[in-house]
Amino acid sequence: MSKSDISRRGVLRTGAAVGAGLATPTIFTSQVWGGGHTGFTNAPQGDTVTLGFNVPQSGAYADEGADELRAYELAVEHLNGGGDGGMLNTFSSKTIDGTGILGKKVEYVTGDTQTKSDAARASARSMIEKDGAIMITGGSSSGVAVAVQALCQEAGVIFMAGLTHSNDTTGKDKKANGFRHFFNSYMSGAALAPVLAKAYGTDRKAYHLTADYNWGYTTQEAVQTSTEALGWETVNNVLTPLTQTDFSSYIAPVLQSGADVLVLNHYGGNMVNSLTNAVQFGLRDKMVNDKNFEIIVPLYSRLMAKGAGANVKGIFGSTNWHWSLAQGFTTPDGTEVAPDAGSAAFVKSFGEKYGFPPSQAAHTCYCQTLLYADAVNRAGSFNPCAVGEALKDFEFDGLGNGPTLYRGDDHQCFKDVLVVRGKENPTSEFDLLEVVEVTPVSQVTYDASIFGGDLGTCNPGA
Repeated sequence: MSKSDISRRGVLRTGAAVGAGLATPTIFTSQVWGGGHTGFTNAPQGDTVTLGFNVPQSGAYADEGADELRAYELAVEHLNGGGDGGMLNTFSSKTIDGTGILGKKVEYVTGDTQTKSDAARASARSMIEKDGAIMITGGSSSGVAVAVQALCQEAGVIFMAGLTHSNDTTGKDKKANGFRHFFNSYMSGAALAPVLAKAYGTDRKAYHLTADYNWGYTTQEAVQTSTEALGWETVNNVLTPLTQTDFSSYIAPVLQSGADVLVLNHYGGNMVNSLTNAVQFGLRDKMVNDKNFEIIVPLYSRLMAKGAGANVKGIFGSTNWHWSLAQGFTTPDGTEVAPDAGSAAFVKSFGEKYGFPPSQAAHTCYCQTLLYADAVNRAGSFNPCAVGEALKDFEFDGLGNGPTLYRGDDHQCFKDVLVVRGKENPTSEFDLLEVVEVTPVSQVTYDASIFGGDLGTCNPGA
């Protein structure tokens, strides 16, 4: 077996024992699977069930993808009874007991999205049609998420989105077979704007650099709308290619624009590079309109902070989860945040296995795997329509974000949002962000109809 084949198929699908438990792909056929459930894609026939982990192993978001895959492998280990069980011990639902999913051992295959929609669809299709994957999860790009979610709807499998932040995923492009645990652009804007107005005032002029795809568009719109509502003015919004690595030509015009804030609607390697270029141009040392020039990164991650190093000091952003929740902390305004048991369990398991704390991408992917397994167990079936019904309007706790609702109207999770800032005096290469506010879910909740779209009906695929 080649090295590439080992990478693609995953450690739990290699070796002589693979054949006996291999699910037979049935994407174009109908079949019956026990308990009276009929006709759905890739119904498990043996004593195993196969999940498809589709992550960016190359491209601008490859660092996020690597951490996602670590989390998926840890989740499979825990589902199959290995390790210390992680958040299985804190999850409010108690259907997962280390015996797999519905008593079937969990196996997995992997794919490389390349941070490209076409490549992501191709790898997802291969995992469904050739490998018998009954659920697809992963991705660190909203463009990828929307494309793969549509494919899963067509194929008749559940899509448990990985890291996708665009409003579109559970907005205009939502699908009945798709579910998102991660927060979105609207929530970032709603959480960030009041903090920014308090820190920088309401008389500000903002210049946006925006990744040229659906995540960038919705994030820029959310930040612009929320900050303008508090008095800010938007001077310009310039789109940048996802493949861009040097942003110098985009930074130079900012200095001539009259703006006193630069908003970097970039993620992953793009954000690391654009922030580095902005600092190299001396923006953070400038005084404009009699104000200190400021930079904002709407969506932050520990991996991005590590890549950008000292350049992140003092820069605000938002995040879905942060490993410091495990130990608790005091926010700058004196609010005490108690240690979170679910976060502590996950950080311990992940840290002991890999030697460093998990990112928000790892966290959301681990949670999605557990939430899928639990929904199957509660439904008593792998039928995607039964699983979908179990996930809709499901309320849970113990997975690191506090009480959470998987809203049935759009399949979006609603929970508290963290506003973070780059630490001025970090104690290690992992201690780069501090939580400055835990924004309550009530502040970031919106009506499901505002972004349009139609869930449609569940497709079991047969």
